[in-house]
Amino acid sequence: MLRVLLGFIVGILPGAVMAGAWQAGSGPAAPLDPVVAAPAASGEVAPVLERGRVSLGFARIFNNDVIGDGRDRWRTGSYQISNFRGYYWNGTRPARPGELLEFRLRGEIIAPANLTNPNPLDRRYAETLSFGVRSHSQFRGNDLSMGIDLVMIGPQTHILKYQRALHKIFGQPLPNVRATEIGDAIRPTAQIELGREFQLGGARLRPFVEAQAGAETLARVGFDATIGEFGRQGLRIRDVVTGQRMPGITGGEGRGASFLFGGDLAYVADSVYLPESLGYQARSTRGRLRAGLYYEGDRASIFYGWTYLTREFERQPEGQAVGSLTLRLAF
Repeated sequence: MLRVLLGFIVGILPGAVMAGAWQAGSGPAAPLDPVVAAPAASGEVAPVLERGRVSLGFARIFNNDVIGDGRDRWRTGSYQISNFRGYYWNGTRPARPGELLEFRLRGEIIAPANLTNPNPLDRRYAETLSFGVRSHSQFRGNDLSMGIDLVMIGPQTHILKYQRALHKIFGQPLPNVRATEIGDAIRPTAQIELGREFQLGGARLRPFVEAQAGAETLARVGFDATIGEFGRQGLRIRDVVTGQRMPGITGGEGRGASFLFGGDLAYVADSVYLPESLGYQARSTRGRLRAGLYYEGDRASIFYGWTYLTREFERQPEGQAVGSLTLRLAF
């Protein structure tokens, strides 16, 4: 529960304030993130491009298994914030790669099931911090996202020191995982995703394929479905751990609730978090099954998602459920 509260304090609320600060003094119908309209005529394109990139929106998501299955283990907690910069947004991705860029900062804790007396057969503790950039564009009518992250792993990130200090302040047991922690490493990680959305009655279905090489090397295929207005004419991006699609740039979303669900299956070739040299046998396939509810109001929006993750290594006794939360406020 401590991590949940801290996530609100140091993650979600500052991100929500950032979104609200853009809209200070705006009316109730104003979007929660700034959107710059496309030039009305072709002759206006050059001045827009000469002006340079502007901030088009923010994305943020907090994941924790305490708000999923109520436990504190394995893919236990992460937080991500992204800023999108481009020349304008007109409801669709630009045709050329590199025009719309996402700058991403992400931290994650992967842990054994017991932090104070870890089982030597359980997975190693891993503290991860990554910085990345991605391009979002179109390719033959499909959504194309591709980019690279610099993934830092181990004590060099200082995340464990921060976690121990906070546990001490709040009177929680101190993590005792240094002897079984994944050591320092830097893994450049490239990722690409191709997807396309189809309207099926009152729902939108979006199949996708993804490939990644680096900290974890895998190939993935899956789908997402949306019932409601969430994400219509906007830009959504995918969370690394859960696969939940979070709002990045707002578009023509209407007020009210939207229901989301989806799933995917990945073939995993390698993972720095489950080193074979230490006797770990990573499972060659991983599955994720997710659902979520998004509510858009006049001055705020909130998203809660629930994701079931299948086992990631052979000695893991069962899968786990992770909760996801995103909050936006406009002032």
